[in-house]
Amino acid sequence: MPRLATTLLFALLAVLPVPAFAVDPGERLADPKLEQRARDLSAQLRCMVCQNQSIDDSNAELARDLRLLVRERITAGDSDEDVINYVVSRYGEFVLLKPRLTGKTIILWGAPGALMIGGLAIALFYARGRGRAVQKKLTDEEEARLGKLLDE
Repeated sequence: MPRLATTLLFALLAVLPVPAFAVDPGERLADPKLEQRARDLSAQLRCMVCQNQSIDDSNAELARDLRLLVRERITAGDSDEDVINYVVSRYGEFVLLKPRLTGKTIILWGAPGALMIGGLAIALFYARGRGRAVQKKLTDEEEARLGKLLDE
């Protein structure tokens, strides 16, 4: 019985997800406060290779370079905003995992909803217009021609 429990325990441990610590101990800063700032900033930046991971979580070489760049900028005395702006200036807004709220992003995120509402409004306008279509009465001449055609 103990052998079965041990085997099950090892099997369970083998399938449990193990967190991957991408930050190499050699990358870490000596000052814990600066290191925490670096980790917080790295969690906000997208790995350009993995794309759905932060550079803090990624093992890609480019992510490592970006982590080192963030730490370099922090030790140079840059504020958090300066570091983010520097990285964005080099890699574009796509590098941010959580994009900034600007006019462009409002248009980007709002355009599908606005187009949907506009399309529904146009569809309702035309649907209502068709329901109100007025049928004209036939003139006496048209009724006579129609009668001849139907009699044939």
